[in-house]
Amino acid sequence: MITIIQGTTKKPVSSQRLVDFFARQGKYDGFLYIGYPIIGTSEGPYPIDALLLSRGKGLVVFNLVEGRDMAGAKETQDDSYNKLESKLRAHKNLMQGRTLLVPIYPVTFAPARDDAAILTSEEYPVCNEANLEGWLDNCGWDDPSHYEALVSVIQAVSTIRKGRKKRDVQKKDSRGTILKRLEDSIANLDNFQGRAVIETVDGVQRIRGLAGSGKTIVLALKASYLHAQHPDWKIAVTFNTRSLKGQFRRLINTFTIEQTNEEPDWDNIQIIHAWGAPGGGDRNGLYYSFCQAHGVEYHDFGSAKRKFGQGKEFEGACQKALDECPKPTGIYDAILVDEAQDFPPSFLRMCYELLKPEKRLVYAYDELQNLSSQSLPSPEEIFGKHADGTSRVSFSPSRPGRPQQDVILEKCYRNSRPVLVTAHALGFGIYRTPDADVGTGLVQIFDNNQLWLEVGYKVTDGDLADGYEVTLSRSQESSPVFLENHSPAEDLIQFHCFKTKEEQAEWVADAVHSNLLEDELRPDDIVVINPDPLSTRDAVGPIRKQLFELGVNSHLAGVDTSPDVFFDADSESVAFTGIFRAKGNEAGMVYIINAQDCYSSFGNMAGVRNRLFTAITRSKAWVRVLGVGKSMQALMDEFKQVKENAFSLRFRYPTEDERKYLNIVNRDMTEDERRRVCKKKYDFAQLLEDLETGRVYPEDLGADQLKRLRALLGREAE
Repeated sequence: MITIIQGTTKKPVSSQRLVDFFARQGKYDGFLYIGYPIIGTSEGPYPIDALLLSRGKGLVVFNLVEGRDMAGAKETQDDSYNKLESKLRAHKNLMQGRTLLVPIYPVTFAPARDDAAILTSEEYPVCNEANLEGWLDNCGWDDPSHYEALVSVIQAVSTIRKGRKKRDVQKKDSRGTILKRLEDSIANLDNFQGRAVIETVDGVQRIRGLAGSGKTIVLALKASYLHAQHPDWKIAVTFNTRSLKGQFRRLINTFTIEQTNEEPDWDNIQIIHAWGAPGGGDRNGLYYSFCQAHGVEYHDFGSAKRKFGQGKEFEGACQKALDECPKPTGIYDAILVDEAQDFPPSFLRMCYELLKPEKRLVYAYDELQNLSSQSLPSPEEIFGKHADGTSRVSFSPSRPGRPQQDVILEKCYRNSRPVLVTAHALGFGIYRTPDADVGTGLVQIFDNNQLWLEVGYKVTDGDLADGYEVTLSRSQESSPVFLENHSPAEDLIQFHCFKTKEEQAEWVADAVHSNLLEDELRPDDIVVINPDPLSTRDAVGPIRKQLFELGVNSHLAGVDTSPDVFFDADSESVAFTGIFRAKGNEAGMVYIINAQDCYSSFGNMAGVRNRLFTAITRSKAWVRVLGVGKSMQALMDEFKQVKENAFSLRFRYPTEDERKYLNIVNRDMTEDERRRVCKKKYDFAQLLEDLETGRVYPEDLGADQLKRLRALLGREAE
């Protein structure tokens, strides 16, 4: 069976007819690529129209003719053959001496030419659907033992995951050596990630997956791929975490050079903030551009907060701009959005309106990153309806020969199984001590329980159904074992409770110093995260002071460096950060300080648990969760149960009614809402005291208020 991977192409009709031909065939096996690969040459990027990899046939390179004009067909066959052969000859495992071990068969596919059989020759074959099968029957590979090596070479979309710097390691079992092996093991994208990079739709496409599944890398490489295929397109890449800007620029620049031998045209591929502000250059953003292009009022953060309220700033600003512009104009040919779970639907709608008629919008998000009781809304909800009531965007089921609109990346290449399961257990409160008035320790849960299966968990005991006990575990397919078998589980993730913050600071400083001195880790292998962004500067100060005295440089990301930079590439410096700037970044060794602040928080239980989840999942190898006091000890008790359950999630799945109550109890509140609730609780406690002491009589409340109070209390008692 042929696996069809359909990228972008300037020859849509002939490409689709070639796809349809192979979709109908059952006699061939292998992979058919449309619009891939792109080969870098001295003359610039050279895109291959279509490529067939087959164990039985070898390598067939198709030159597609969109109409009837056959001018230059022979020269095109020669060019594609020579450039592809040159690419393959660079790989020793495909060579024997000076001989290439892979047969290459060039062919011109001209479906509009009924006279293809007359035009064809042995040296320069020409085919349409009528004679293509017969021609393929004459292609063959005498020694297909090198097929797997060929597939690996062609599917190696990028070796982008390798470390930014060459590692100088001397000890065979040091942490630095382990990290090098890990980076080498995941250097190439897997098949699903490669498909996500290449497959392109005219319309909306979403990419879903866990933290560490490669969404950011896939999105960056997809932007580079589209730019290489269509250098005249205006492409925007946007994101929520400012420190991702430098990472996106590095990834896009590296991949474009790797594939085309040229740097990107930064005028046509823009790495742009979501909000933006006046001033041009790096201050620009998609929301600001929308306002400027359509002459609608722009709101900065301060004015948006005053007008729309805390927590609704960006949502309100985007919605107001959309409401004031009923007929927006498309500016971009393609927009790619990372961290879509952190954006309001109104921003995604704005991106949709900023696109030209083809509406090429790609948005990537983490189903579990916010640990919200509700996933990101469906595309039908996000993008709304036409005047006739039909949905502007809806995803069709995957069909053979058609690119996927809904891509799921279930493999996690950053976090080992113990680290990832621990992060989810703490984030959801799976093993948290039950609240007396709720009956469960769960902080939050999904309404759609099938999301667990889609992101790589499997049921190993019980039933994944409302009201039933269930055990969920990671499979070896979704959490590769090489991510954990390099170190004992007790080294992969550790929890430590200290009596004082001073003890915590001393422990972290000594550990970081040892990582650099003994473990052969580089400064950019280490990150220290404080979950509370408001206290980070003061919280990390004592640790940074002790490191300075030990001769170790450090920086506070976004404060000592540009807001668009996380790791300081120009100096040997350890990164300290708050949680929001840490999102989207990763390090071999992660230290999380003051984790006790993530055990609970009135009106923000889901928020603080999510901070801990996000911090833990920044780790590529090892993580240390540190804190002080009783709340830290309670987190350690939860972690103990995670270990006792062999790093699985064992709990009773709440019913629909229980989930509604759970969402109410642990809902996130704004500061104003928290103050109001606290004031009302104080006022109610004072009223109860006054009633008990006789300073106020029940009759003073009025018959209607008493009736309503009795009704509410009666409903709660039920």
